Amino acid sequence: MQPSRPLTHDLMKNFMNAFNIELHEVVISNLQEGIFYSKLVCSNNDDTIEIDSRTSDALALAVRFGCPIYTYENILNSAGILLDDPGKKTTKASGTPSISEHEKGSEDDLKALNIEELTTLLQEVLEQEDYIRAIAIRDEINSRKSK
Repeated sequence: MQPSRPLTHDLMKNFMNAFNIELHEVVISNLQEGIFYSKLVCSNNDDTIEIDSRTSDALALAVRFGCPIYTYENILNSAGILLDDPGKKTTKASGTPSISEHEKGSEDDLKALNIEELTTLLQEVLEQEDYIRAIAIRDEINSRKSK
């Protein structure tokens, strides 16, 4: 989706570019009481500085600048999760396909599912806050209902 006017993070990127400020990396530097603390590592022609930032804003800027995101091992140990091997296909006990089977799939994957499976998958991706995937599933459900 392309907004007609710049969003806040796009504005910040444009501002930084206009004044020759580069974002080199984002460092998720601390975790206290469930709150992540982050810093933007920026530079201009003269200096490199760290700027305190909300983690959500730091990540949004990192995506826009294409810069790396780092954190410390102790933060990963306390808040990180291990993902299953992506090569493994898993299904729920009911036999309904799980997200891992379809999350990276194409429209053809969705067309192979029935309405009940799509509805279940939609609930799963919403729980995972994967809204882009949820939109594709919702659109597939709506297109079938309109036929």
